[in-house]
Amino acid sequence: QEPLVESGGGSVQAGGSLRLSCGASSTLYLDYCMGWFRQAAGKEREGVALIDSDGRTGYSDSVKGRFTISQDNAKNTLYLQMNSLKPEDTAMYYCAAGPNTARWRVLRKCDANYWGQGSQVTVSS
Repeated sequence: QEPLVESGGGSVQAGGSLRLSCGASSTLYLDYCMGWFRQAAGKEREGVALIDSDGRTGYSDSVKGRFTISQDNAKNTLYLQMNSLKPEDTAMYYCAAGPNTARWRVLRKCDANYWGQGSQVTVSS
């Protein structure tokens, strides 16, 4: 069984909204950072929206104010609500999880060890 299973994504016009979900098959870490990274064609992977076991969040500057990450601990599920989507948000989005380390607490950098299968998000102009 895959440790992280994603759903959601798809195609939408600019200005529209989508929601991604990520279910964890089990408790991967008691003290964690989790969230979404994305990789567009020809670009490096970047962290987009992350959250830790205490509910602290981190967002890339490019999505602040438009994307919201949340978690349902009872369901072991993460959600990424993406509003006001732009063509530059087009990418493969990957759910990921890693331990809550000093890099996360100080720099909001999550060193993920578990990855989902990826969900394509395409935003047309």
